[in-house]
Amino acid sequence: MFAAARSAGARMSQKIILFELNEVPFRVIDDFCSHRPRSALARTLPRCRQYETYAEDQSPLSPWTTWPSVHRGVPDVRHLIHDFGQDLSEIDREYPPLWHILASRGISIGVCGSLHTYPVPADLEGYAFFLPDTFAAGSECFPKSLNAFQELSLSMTRESARNVSTHVPWGAALRVLAAAPDLGLKSATFAQISGQLVSEKLHGWRTTRRRTYQSVLAFDVFMKQLETTRPGFATFFTNHVASSMHRYWAAAYPSDYAEFGYDRAWVETYRDEIDFTMSKFDSFFARLVRFVERNPGYALWVATSMGQAATQAYPVETTLYAVDAARLATRLGLASGQWSLMPCMRPQVNLRVEERAAAPLRAALASLAIDGAPVVFRESEHGFFSLDFGQENLHMKPEACATLHGRAVSFEELGLANVEIEDKSGRTAYHVPNGALIVYDPDDRAPGAGRTQVSTLDLAPAILSSYSVPVPSYMRATTRLAHS
Repeated sequence: MFAAARSAGARMSQKIILFELNEVPFRVIDDFCSHRPRSALARTLPRCRQYETYAEDQSPLSPWTTWPSVHRGVPDVRHLIHDFGQDLSEIDREYPPLWHILASRGISIGVCGSLHTYPVPADLEGYAFFLPDTFAAGSECFPKSLNAFQELSLSMTRESARNVSTHVPWGAALRVLAAAPDLGLKSATFAQISGQLVSEKLHGWRTTRRRTYQSVLAFDVFMKQLETTRPGFATFFTNHVASSMHRYWAAAYPSDYAEFGYDRAWVETYRDEIDFTMSKFDSFFARLVRFVERNPGYALWVATSMGQAATQAYPVETTLYAVDAARLATRLGLASGQWSLMPCMRPQVNLRVEERAAAPLRAALASLAIDGAPVVFRESEHGFFSLDFGQENLHMKPEACATLHGRAVSFEELGLANVEIEDKSGRTAYHVPNGALIVYDPDDRAPGAGRTQVSTLDLAPAILSSYSVPVPSYMRATTRLAHS
């Protein structure tokens, strides 16, 4: 068991809060602690067990793939989950996620935002709460009192991709405001949001921080459910730091690049954005540390499924998006009624098509190219297709177009457009296998030093073992996490 790493006689924690801090590597964690030595993270980290994790997945690293590997204890070549909207019913039977296994053993479960958690389980016996991810196809939650918040959250996610929408979905927002006390939304959170709106008036570029406040709201909701229901196992997922790292790594770490295309003004504007998002995580972390200290038997695991590192630093003026999915589907040969649009993170496009339409669509996609390069797409069972757009700065190539079945077609014909990127941020950092795991257990009096390297596939069996739940044969029976 994970507890084997503790000093002799230490009492085992039987309840785990798994905080999923998407893609944040120790470099960012250590820098934050160095710059903010009085932060909760800096003060608590020396009392934590620390591991450097690595992802073993074989396909291009993506959170849609690496988190299922963490949750199920098998790599992508076995679970085959790559995109939102896939039918996971068969996969769930063969490689169920941790919460399904633990719930079947009578352990109460709370889930908040973990990826691939839509729809809500049909059998909610043993679940304390269940709030699916922000790419869910519907707003159903458990309990139903969370539906209003999920409706607002989904609206915010769908409207804000590379550019943050300043539109406010007032209907959903007013329903959340009316339910704020029951949801757990704090007055301090509304004060922060009010300050954010004032800040945007003074510094228009700070609209980008709205992504972070979506996580702040969600964490309030999570903490209310956690404190009210005290589940045996709980998860919370946030992407707000990962989002800022992708965009602003070049501003925070300009010396990482051999060639640097941004000017000083851009760096000065965005250099503190990663620190800002980490400061919000630090407030989450502080609340959870207080919770586990006040509630004996709990431990806090902060995990990533991979990390990020520098890529290229050049301004991105435009990105190619599908702005008219119906036109795209028609041009690809799909008739009305043969297809449906599935949840995705733009510039990706996910479609589910009737069985008889799959072969013609496959042929059309195989012939589709943008600026001479084939469009990458994936197909899975039950007529699911995922298309990758997002080509950058094509506005600088007036001759650039698409080709379909060997014939040139305009982007407009395909329902595509070069959308201007407001902050000019590119993918200045991207996915790497190495991530982090931090375990805070108030009962662990001798956490030790150093950072043992473990696989992300070690987490699921270690968590199951902490509950004395038999580890399935398809998972690793022993791990460095369990016997370090």
